[in-house]
Amino acid sequence: MARRSEQRRRAVFALYQHDLTGRPLQDTLPRDAAPFTRALAEATLSRQPEFDALIGHHADGWALERIAPLERSILRVALLEMLHPGEAPGDHAIPAEGAIDEAVETAKAYCGSEAPGFVNGILAAVLRAHQAEEASA
Repeated sequence: MARRSEQRRRAVFALYQHDLTGRPLQDTLPRDAAPFTRALAEATLSRQPEFDALIGHHADGWALERIAPLERSILRVALLEMLHPGEAPGDHAIPAEGAIDEAVETAKAYCGSEAPGFVNGILAAVLRAHQAEEASA
């Protein structure tokens, strides 16, 4: 079985293909996708409007549509694991900082040179805002 990092990447790529082509998510997941990969992709897609609003709010000067589709998918998966760890499948939740690190590493491996810093900046801003909300609640 693939490592969790690889399973996350597979979820990201399935979401990316879904975003790009409009094909159903089930058609973009590999037939042999692990249950973790499937559940992560499905949970992320179910919260996509919430995540897109957060990305749009924290991506100063960038309209959501201008963000590369792969970067959007990377951000969305990380946001699920950061903000809704109970919805990340199984008992394999990672700390928010770990979700950010995974997202940055994926961006380094598959996106342009500016992407890792962009992904890190948005996720760090979302995390700071989320922590501030929790502290004031």
